[in-house]
Amino acid sequence: MASELEPEVQAIDRSLLECSAEEIAGKWLQATDLTRELYQHLAHYVPKIYCRGPNPFPQKEDMLAQHVLLGPMEWYLCGEDPAFGFPKLEQANKPSHLCGRVFKVGEPTYSCRDCAVDPTCVLCMECFLGSIHRDHRYRMTTSGGGGFCDCGDTEAWKEGPYCQKHELNTSEIEEEEDPLVHLSEDVIARTYNIFAIMFRYAVEILTWEKESELPEDLAMVEKSDTYYCMLFNDEVHTYEQVIYTLQKAVNCTQKEAIGFATTVDRDGRRSVRYGDFQYCEQAKSVIVRNTSRQTKPLKVQVMHSSIVAHQNFGLKLLSWLGSIIGYSDGLRRILCQVGLQEGPDGENSSLVDRLMLSDSKLWKGARSVYHQLFMSSLLMDLKYKKLFAVRFAKNYERLQSDYVTDDHDREFSVADLSVQIFTVPSLARMLITEENLMSIIIKTFMDHLRHRDAQGRFQFERYTALQAFKFRRVQSLILDLKYVLISKPTEWSEELRQKFLEGFDAFLELLKCMQGMDPITRQVGQHIEMEPEWEAAFTLQMKLTHVISMMLDWCASDEKVLIEAYKKCLAVLMQCHGGYTDGEQPITLSICGHSVETIRYCVSQEKVSIHLPVSRLLAGLHVLLSKSEVAYKFPELLPLSELSPPMLIEHPLRCLVLCAQVHAGMWRRNGFSLVNQIYYYHNVKCRREMFDKDVVMLQTGVSMMDPNHFLMIMLSRFELYQIFSTPDYGKRFSSEITHKDVVQQNNTLIEEMLYLIIMLVGERFSPGVGQVNATDEIKREIIHQLSIKPMAHSELVKSLPEDENKETGMESVIEAVAHFKKPGLTGRGMYELKPECAKEFNLYFYHFSRAEQSKAEEAQRKLKRQNREDTALPPPVLPPFCPLFASLVNILQSDVMLCIMGTILQWAVEHNGYAWSESMLQRVLHLIGMALQEEKQHLENVTEEHVVTFTFTQKISKPGEAPKNSPSILAMLETLQNAPYLEVHKDMIRWILKTFNAVKKMRESSPTSPVAETEGTIMEETSRDKDKAERKRKAEIARLRREKIMAQMSEMQRHFIDENKELFQQTLELDASTSAVLDNSPVASDMTLTALGPAQTQVPEQRQFVTCILCQEEQEVKVESRAMVLAAFVQRSTVLSKNRSKFIQDPEKYDPLFMHPDLSCGTHTSSCGHIMHAHCWQRYFDSVQAKEQRRQQRLRLHTSYDVENGEFLCPLCECLSNTVIPLLLPPRNIFNKLNFSDQPNLTQWIRTISQQIKALQFLRKEESTPNNASTKNSENVDELQLPEGFRPDFRPKNPYSESIKEMLTTFGTATYKVGLKVHPNEEDPRVPIMCWGSCAYTIQSIERILSDEDKPLFGPLPCRLDDCLRSLTRFAAAHWTVASVSVVQGHFCKLFASLVPNDSHEELPCILDIDMFHLLVGLVLAFPALQCQDFSGISLGTGDLHIFHLVTMAHIIQILLTSCTEENGMDQENPTCEEESAVLALYKTLHQYTGSALKEIPSGWHLWRSVRAGIMPFLKCSALFFHYLNGVPSPPDIQVPGTSHFEHLCNYLSLPNNLICLFQENSEIMNSLIESWCRNSEVKRYLEGERDAIRYPRESNKLINLPEDYSSLINQASNFSCPKSGGDKSRAPTLCLVCGSLLCSQSYCCQTELEGEDVGACTAHTYSCGSGVGIFLRVRECQVLFLAGKTKGCFYSPPYLDDYGETDQGLRRGNPLHLCKERFKKIQKLWHQHSVTEEIGHAQEANQTLVGIDWQHL
Repeated sequence: MASELEPEVQAIDRSLLECSAEEIAGKWLQATDLTRELYQHLAHYVPKIYCRGPNPFPQKEDMLAQHVLLGPMEWYLCGEDPAFGFPKLEQANKPSHLCGRVFKVGEPTYSCRDCAVDPTCVLCMECFLGSIHRDHRYRMTTSGGGGFCDCGDTEAWKEGPYCQKHELNTSEIEEEEDPLVHLSEDVIARTYNIFAIMFRYAVEILTWEKESELPEDLAMVEKSDTYYCMLFNDEVHTYEQVIYTLQKAVNCTQKEAIGFATTVDRDGRRSVRYGDFQYCEQAKSVIVRNTSRQTKPLKVQVMHSSIVAHQNFGLKLLSWLGSIIGYSDGLRRILCQVGLQEGPDGENSSLVDRLMLSDSKLWKGARSVYHQLFMSSLLMDLKYKKLFAVRFAKNYERLQSDYVTDDHDREFSVADLSVQIFTVPSLARMLITEENLMSIIIKTFMDHLRHRDAQGRFQFERYTALQAFKFRRVQSLILDLKYVLISKPTEWSEELRQKFLEGFDAFLELLKCMQGMDPITRQVGQHIEMEPEWEAAFTLQMKLTHVISMMLDWCASDEKVLIEAYKKCLAVLMQCHGGYTDGEQPITLSICGHSVETIRYCVSQEKVSIHLPVSRLLAGLHVLLSKSEVAYKFPELLPLSELSPPMLIEHPLRCLVLCAQVHAGMWRRNGFSLVNQIYYYHNVKCRREMFDKDVVMLQTGVSMMDPNHFLMIMLSRFELYQIFSTPDYGKRFSSEITHKDVVQQNNTLIEEMLYLIIMLVGERFSPGVGQVNATDEIKREIIHQLSIKPMAHSELVKSLPEDENKETGMESVIEAVAHFKKPGLTGRGMYELKPECAKEFNLYFYHFSRAEQSKAEEAQRKLKRQNREDTALPPPVLPPFCPLFASLVNILQSDVMLCIMGTILQWAVEHNGYAWSESMLQRVLHLIGMALQEEKQHLENVTEEHVVTFTFTQKISKPGEAPKNSPSILAMLETLQNAPYLEVHKDMIRWILKTFNAVKKMRESSPTSPVAETEGTIMEETSRDKDKAERKRKAEIARLRREKIMAQMSEMQRHFIDENKELFQQTLELDASTSAVLDNSPVASDMTLTALGPAQTQVPEQRQFVTCILCQEEQEVKVESRAMVLAAFVQRSTVLSKNRSKFIQDPEKYDPLFMHPDLSCGTHTSSCGHIMHAHCWQRYFDSVQAKEQRRQQRLRLHTSYDVENGEFLCPLCECLSNTVIPLLLPPRNIFNKLNFSDQPNLTQWIRTISQQIKALQFLRKEESTPNNASTKNSENVDELQLPEGFRPDFRPKNPYSESIKEMLTTFGTATYKVGLKVHPNEEDPRVPIMCWGSCAYTIQSIERILSDEDKPLFGPLPCRLDDCLRSLTRFAAAHWTVASVSVVQGHFCKLFASLVPNDSHEELPCILDIDMFHLLVGLVLAFPALQCQDFSGISLGTGDLHIFHLVTMAHIIQILLTSCTEENGMDQENPTCEEESAVLALYKTLHQYTGSALKEIPSGWHLWRSVRAGIMPFLKCSALFFHYLNGVPSPPDIQVPGTSHFEHLCNYLSLPNNLICLFQENSEIMNSLIESWCRNSEVKRYLEGERDAIRYPRESNKLINLPEDYSSLINQASNFSCPKSGGDKSRAPTLCLVCGSLLCSQSYCCQTELEGEDVGACTAHTYSCGSGVGIFLRVRECQVLFLAGKTKGCFYSPPYLDDYGETDQGLRRGNPLHLCKERFKKIQKLWHQHSVTEEIGHAQEANQTLVGIDWQHL
């Protein structure tokens, strides 16, 4: 099929390319009926260009479309070549002062918190950086895509509307000039023609609904049978479902299915099959059948290819129109005219209307294209923006209904444009007055919530998933209402008043449907069966909270509106009450000679609802009357006299009683739904319009009625009337042994009621209730939050209510009340309360929860004790009430109140006879304190003619009436002052008595004061002193007792430590533990210490005792004893790598003998340092494995360790481990044989070794040739001159016990398995190589860390590092005993041949390609296998020394060959020292051997400097290696930080200080060796510049440099598009911190296959860049991600902090973030120390949710 198509397609393409745009345009200019001409052209060409086969070719299609279809239109439009025409138009055009940049997904947007009119006003990064706002308080967020930049819009910003770039364009703005004046008449006419025809064509074809025939004017002559099976996107089915279905329906591979699904998700539709009708129909039926089980099926259509072609071109046209109008405002104006012109069918027939109304029928791609066009045309042209806004408002109801039933998210719906229109203040006002927008929005909203109960209230019962979905959609309407109200009007016109009040009426209707919804009744007897639906009602309430607040703000800004609104709201409230009060009988209550009529109602028996928005709105309006003083200016206009206070307080009071009863545990059987409702009622998100307003409503009622009456009604509602109205009720009550629960309940209710009274009198910090302003309110909130504990900025913000602009107003006042403490390396910055604010602390602050209150009380008392004050927490001094609420204070001195106080104090005095509680008494004391403070203030502020009516002091001094003669309140307080059971409240009672006396003095304020009173005070004083002395004595006794106990404890501790010394030494990382040998070795410090060679310092053997952490047995480490092991973790590492692109192709065949100096991938071993018996560990590991297998049958969950890979957690510290290292004695001492006095020099030694190697190789050959003639064989051996004393057939005995041998094998195999990623095989010849390599690499990485941190080489290493290095080195040295001797000898021969060439080894790497330290370790550790067969008396030490010298010289040559010879201008011409002349001589030799290819000779000084610097790391590593190998303590000089220690290192390593002497001493052999090294072809290639080589010293690897400001990262990531799905924006761009690549994480498009599994981009990247370990920064979330392998990962706190010292993971808060260098260093250190995997292990152990994440898909 394809091959037939090819030539035909090519022919078509050729004929298309031959079209000339100019000719076609010329033809059109002559045409009489342009529409027909154009349509015929399109009908002919579009199907030829688009949709020619199963897969689209967008580049080719676009190119042809531009050439054949759009090109002619551009010619026609300009009347000349568009290449000249468009620039001319652009020049004539005035640049716009609006930015209008449309945001991509994930692009950073900035909103200024000081100047933006509302939070939806945002700037793009470019405009922001050029604006004044970058120095203000701003928020940074990432765009979800679709909005545009508001730079240049004067209505969006209070100041600074222009950035520097757009300010230039504002200079010559005249009043609304018509942009068409810049265009010539005929351009206007032609543009008009082409725009009108093309826009109509695009709209027609996109909204076309038939699937197989075109509109007749586009119909083709001959119709082919080619169809597409088109799959459409919806938000119901998951990716997985779609992929699975497609694989079945169109039998494609999973990769293809993923491609289809990704495209469908991105563009909204994709053809999944191409062919004849039958073929496509069959695929459709399979898809529909497979997806219709749970939900509605996927939408699939079989469409004729020509329709798809035209639709594709329609989209192309719309984008083309968008780009064309960018050239000129005039063109934009014409397009807007065309779009909004009424069509022939009247209402809603303009093109824009047609597109909007068929929005929900279009697919995603089409929607976004035309939304973009609207934004760049209609919304950028101020005149048409208004007209468009009107069309939008007229169609609002239909658009919203479409959106609610649509299955696409809000951002793909045209309804989302409301945010662009309604937030513009002038447009919003216009739409309210002209289109009655407020009422429309609210009515539309009400229409969607149709479920009502008999009373007409909303009913959210039995909520189906579909309804919940719909309800979520409907909530967006509230958002629109919020946009409309967000900017308050400054001046009101009559129309605006009228329309706003109409909207207010509609809003009241809405609230009326909410008043009393979800009523509840107390469950008695059995628990509720079904938890009722409560969330919907609260969601609605939460969404409306800001709208209610904004409604109140609007009302507040105009007096007439306020009065009208108040009347309307009151009328609605009366209607609501009218419905409820019937049938509740009236009763009369009386206490203390007062009586009141009320109705009988029990909260605990009747229905009660927590939703009372109408009464709360009225409360808000009432406060506004007081705040704006309307209540005093126009009392005649207000219906204040008609108010019935008992009616106002009834419902809020029931609500508060309900809360009290829930706290008292009376509603337990109503389940969690009620608990949650009470929680939200008080929660910071809702309380502003719920709890707070209920308190205000009660305050309103009380201020208008007799306080005694109010208190009686309140007692009755709290169901406590009986207790306080009947004398001695309490006694009876407690004497009849009543149910304990009931007593408890009543106590709690009394406490709650007293708390409510404290609130009513004390909460006067709302502007309008008390004489305060808004900042006082916020200050008070902050003071009380911080009095619980110091808080971070974000916590504090969360605990304060936000306004509609997401502002809390905190920043403006925080400085006044708190200090800021900066954070350290972890943690966050904290605010602490200033001490002078503590006096404003109110223990009964009404926003405290129970827990917060007790915490705050404790914290404040603790502070007072620290400051040596008494611990009373008296009520703070309060601001005065506003006049409208002034009468509230009388509650405190009303008879009923005094009766309540007296009764409770009476109970406390006779404390055994009654059921009472201390909290109850504490609240009464608080109330008395409040009354005294109040009276004191009245007296201080009194003027001459006024009499103070507040006479609390007199009332509490009077004893009770005749029949009972109960003592006065004052007398009872004096009695209680000395009650032993009230120790805690003594200070408070004393404070009350003191204040009482002060007030009394003020009252009497006459010179003579009665004697009685002074006596009283004197008595009080003395009793007080006694009291103090008594307290002091008690405190002293307590202190002594405490000290004694402490002494005992520390003694026990010391004892314990002595007994378990070893345990402590292992488990604590003692910082100062250098190698144990040093501390107690008898070596004199003045003698020189030498680490290797015949002169090696002999150290007496240290006996080593260790304790197993599993069985706690102690054991000595010996050769023949059972093995002891350290838990260890082996991992591949690229931390030191200089070349991350290297990759082992076939690990089975790879030979790791020589490590390349780029260290591209090493094997690193680390240990936590905990010691176990090998058999204990084996048992432990087996149990872990068994447990894992049992678990697998139950559930497949990832744990933090992977048992199949041999991983386990250290039993003591839970550190991730995957093998164990055996503990050994220094192995060299075991193999060392006698030293003969004369040891060979280097030259002789090399000769001897070469002979031995030859002999071995000869024997090898013999063994491999078939053994036919034995005689010959023996002759041959004779021929071979065996070197003296060499016995190749000797096999040394293994000195180690079986268990140690087993452990040597275990660790060796583990290193081999992990390092090469192969299956374990202990016989493999590469095992020893991997062990030596791991030893070398680990030492190198530790040397790097020490150098980077400028720490001394042998400074105090942490215990675990020290133990690990010692064990690892000794293990590597002993491992050859369990390997085959001949294999190890073979490795030695090959390693040796790389330095001393011999004939049998060809193809060895050149000297530039060998890492010398790895070579040294390999040679030294393999040497004993050769030396053990040598009985000529050459000691091991001699071999070590010669090997070391040889490798050192090779390294010097390496350094000289690669040293860069740029002169640093520091050429010192003074007489050179011997080192410099020596190195110059050596350089000349090299020059000669390399055939003068070496660069010109630099100065000796420079050369010597580069040799010293280059060889330092090698010397340091060697020193560590020999120190741990031979156990020679390090010289004290190297243990101090500071100088470079070059000479000390040379002495310790038996090197001459002038390293070049090595060459001079052994010149005879060295010259020939150097020559052989330099003759290598690779060296030649390097010197001729054909290849690279590593330079020394190698630079340390660091993580990439991050920008200081986080937004530049976000910007970089928003420009990053997914590499696989053609320019699509990546959803989760993730930055690799090791190499700086950006990856498209967490998406199907970038999944790759790794070892047979699909993995995400990050996991795949870790294998190529970090050999399995990765450190990433997720840019959109501002989160650091650690990955290790496929199953392990964790999130780590990012190195970016805001100004308050907090990280912002998820960028939720949007504060500007800056790089914190210390935290970044910490991450880098984790990486350098190879601790990332360990960090992940700890995180996963600590947090089980991390285990469930599929890390491999990231």
